[in-house]
Amino acid sequence: MTPDTIPPSQADSLPFEQSQRPRLFRIYNHYRLVISLILAGLLFVDPATLDTKFRLPEFYEICVLSYLGVNLFTGLLLIAGVHTRQRHITLSILIDVIALHGLLMLSVGMTGGLANLIIVSVAAGNILTPSRIGLFYAALAAICSLGVASWSVVTLGASPDEIVRAGSLGVLYFAAAFLLQSVTRRMLRSEELASSRARSLVELEQINKQIIQRMRTGIVVTDRFGQVRLANAAAHELLFGERGRRSEMKTLPPPLQLRLDQWLNHPGTRTEPFQATPVAPMLQANFTRLHQERGDQILIFIEDMSKVTLQAQQMKLASLGRLTAGIAHEIRNPLGAISHAAQLLNESPNCDVGDRKMVDIIQRHSRRVNGIIENVLDLSRRRQADLELVEIGPWLQEFVDDYKQGVRNGEATPDIKLELPPNAPPARFDKSQMAQVMVNLCDNGLRYSEVQTGKPSLRIAVGVTVDSERSYIDIQDQGPGISPEQHEHIFEPFYTTDQSGTGLGLYLARELCEANQAHLSLLDNNEPGCCFRITFAHHRRLM
Repeated sequence: MTPDTIPPSQADSLPFEQSQRPRLFRIYNHYRLVISLILAGLLFVDPATLDTKFRLPEFYEICVLSYLGVNLFTGLLLIAGVHTRQRHITLSILIDVIALHGLLMLSVGMTGGLANLIIVSVAAGNILTPSRIGLFYAALAAICSLGVASWSVVTLGASPDEIVRAGSLGVLYFAAAFLLQSVTRRMLRSEELASSRARSLVELEQINKQIIQRMRTGIVVTDRFGQVRLANAAAHELLFGERGRRSEMKTLPPPLQLRLDQWLNHPGTRTEPFQATPVAPMLQANFTRLHQERGDQILIFIEDMSKVTLQAQQMKLASLGRLTAGIAHEIRNPLGAISHAAQLLNESPNCDVGDRKMVDIIQRHSRRVNGIIENVLDLSRRRQADLELVEIGPWLQEFVDDYKQGVRNGEATPDIKLELPPNAPPARFDKSQMAQVMVNLCDNGLRYSEVQTGKPSLRIAVGVTVDSERSYIDIQDQGPGISPEQHEHIFEPFYTTDQSGTGLGLYLARELCEANQAHLSLLDNNEPGCCFRITFAHHRRLM
């Protein structure tokens, strides 16, 4: 790519010598071509009508036509896209100086009007090459002018005024050279400063684009009707679980559009967190207008609540730690005494059938209270997740094998179907904590499947999100399912549909998933039973 074919956006950031000089030389060549055409056209005019007498008319005509041919050839080279170099400019200026002096010598001498064209050539040379070579053009033109004038005086007996005229032109040559070099250098400095600032702005714009595209906060520019103008990759990932498919985002998803309408009606209020899809994490949207006066575009910041959730978990764990220390001392000791007393009462020979039923109720509820305490203690003692990169397929296969061995106590092995795709993306999580989540979900699924069908069965399937960059695990049971009214409560602590349950299992499972940057959700897939999905974060995402 030559400077003549450089796009304007790139040429603006180039130095003056690379961006402007080829254009100026092209303009100067047009000027040369026009002058040579005018001189060639004057050949068809009788010199007598112009009151002019040429010294050597035949040689003058040859020189004019040769000058025209050189300029035409140069113009064709420029049209063909030849890269303009310094030697081309120097050669063109030298040809002009010599050719114009030759025309002066062959026509009327230094008193002719052609002498003024030499000033233009010297000036153009100093603009195109503002250096010492520009002074060389002026010196060469002055020498040639004095030479032509001296030759005319000595050989042709011309008036000595020609030498004075040549000396005056020589002064003009140098004056033009010094003046234009000074002006051109200032222009060069201004052009270089402007080019430097333009490059800085371009680099800053590129850096800003990279920052916006790589930042974890989603950024969306939209109008009040939800028509998306711009969205970065994080916004697509948070809203749709996709990266790199920005062209498909035309309008805001309904939950975000609802928050936008609420903010437009009440600009001073903070909207509630939302989920773009049932399996997406909780998101928080903040709105602001790009133009305060017009207000036609709205900037939306979408933040993943995972970091806030992690901080809240740490605060909850600290509170639970202080609370469970008192629980272990104040409740477990009396509870142990109650349980032991009930066991002794059950062994008494004086205990009749009615009393034994009451003792059984005491022992059963003592075990339940103890289970609640154990779960709370496990939650408060939970260590920070040790995230490592794990291949989902091999890890899940090993887990299922170990789980089957653990639940086999002389009974039939549970029917667990495992579905693994060939190329599931890896994920980062703590193996022990995620195994605890899987044990909890599998225990619940097998128990409810056996209640409903008489056989403990379960289906565990690994899937890949739409963007093909994240994995998820579905745990599908054959149980009675959960009513729609209970969907929004099943992850709340101490909420249970089983009279013998503590209501902390699913709550603890979701807490562990959030600690591992994963999300546990209940799917509505129109299949019998319940389907819980664990959606992992991108394996390159670290918090």
